[in-house]
Amino acid sequence: MCKVTINNQQFNVPSGKLLSEFLIDNGFNVVHNCGGRGVCGKCKVIVNGENVLSCQYRINNDITVELSETGDVESVTGTEKSKRYSRNMCYAFDIGTTTLALALVSLDNKEVVDVATCTNPQVIFGNDVISRIDYCRENSVEKLQNAVVDGVNSLIDTLGNISCNEMYVSGNTTMLHILFGENPTSMGVAPYTPKFLGSKNIKGKDIGINCVDTITSLPCISSFVGADLVAGLNFIEKPVGDKFNLLVDLGTNAEIILFSEDKVLCTSAAAGPCFEGANITCGMSATKGAIYSFELKGKTPYFKTILNEKAVGICGTGLIDIISGLLKNSVIDETGYMECEIYNITEKVYINQKDIRQYQLAKSAVCSAIITLMKIGGVEFSNIDKLYISGGFSAKINIENAVKTGLLPPELKEKTEPINNSSLLGTVKYSIEKNEISQLIENANYIDLATDPGFSDLFIENMEF
Repeated sequence: MCKVTINNQQFNVPSGKLLSEFLIDNGFNVVHNCGGRGVCGKCKVIVNGENVLSCQYRINNDITVELSETGDVESVTGTEKSKRYSRNMCYAFDIGTTTLALALVSLDNKEVVDVATCTNPQVIFGNDVISRIDYCRENSVEKLQNAVVDGVNSLIDTLGNISCNEMYVSGNTTMLHILFGENPTSMGVAPYTPKFLGSKNIKGKDIGINCVDTITSLPCISSFVGADLVAGLNFIEKPVGDKFNLLVDLGTNAEIILFSEDKVLCTSAAAGPCFEGANITCGMSATKGAIYSFELKGKTPYFKTILNEKAVGICGTGLIDIISGLLKNSVIDETGYMECEIYNITEKVYINQKDIRQYQLAKSAVCSAIITLMKIGGVEFSNIDKLYISGGFSAKINIENAVKTGLLPPELKEKTEPINNSSLLGTVKYSIEKNEISQLIENANYIDLATDPGFSDLFIENMEF
């Protein structure tokens, strides 16, 4: 046995155990974006005075561990809080890959009473759904389920531990599988088969969620277009006539729906880890100290950080702004090449050539997916009424810079509107109205971009700026 000391606490740990596994087992919040593959570099801790990757370090002697300070992701839900409590209330819960959001809803007054958010505790198992699916494959779903249950119980406590008969839940298909204790491993390999897609019910006490009798999930469309997008579809008004709307959820995966009064096309694009900072050298989630806004005036960089703290990294919106600023000032050319290799924003925060290439892959995937859906649906840009950008990403996104960098088609610039957390808003709406939400998606058609040659051509074409 070895002795591990953290925060003046001492633990006896079997020799040879991975430090990351020890940290996970004991509830220490160290992010493992890549799921423990040792490639993201985000799980660095200090062991006996030296920096190590916790996912690669095996405990073979007595050590003292120093952890970096972390904070909750800053989340804007877009909901107004009335603080008017009533007799009949319920909960609406959105399980984001990065953020959990819980609303207490008055069914009498048909309004949100209060809202609480926190970082999804599952981030210690990996930043994206694939990393978490891999963890479930190699271990079990139990630890991830316990993490999200602990998270929602903490939010319920924040809202006053008010007992309600119902909780309505949205989230991507993987997140819902984990909540209900269904192993999502089958969605990680072809043919990517989920255990369920329809609405599911369970008693709160059966999975350890406090103050709730029955938990009901909204339905999903496919393994990669979940109830979070269905909730968003429920929130947004359908366009009329020959018009279409687009809903793009930019979380750790980009999910996209193109819809009219009677038609629904949807797809997903592998882009999110870039926007969540997982594969960006100085990337991070939208926690304190993250650069979220940037402008380059001449050779002088100006930026804003979350909570106005000292800059420690770059979150998604900051990345978009930085690349846009470097493009406008010819630091980056149209191919993405940067002559200086590294552009320093502060002494310790920078962007490099690899980061730009990662962004090019992500932005091309999103933009190409939007255009591919439109082509398959026979929809022209003139037929698009609105493009809605949702997710925690949307609150501070600069639309002009998103278009400048090629994340969004320029033809849709004036039609683009951020709507914060459409998943939570749509779940709140469902909890109040109890509308036939399954009718919204009964004719939904999922497009697999991997099998579409048009997407491949567009993806290569849209790589350049």
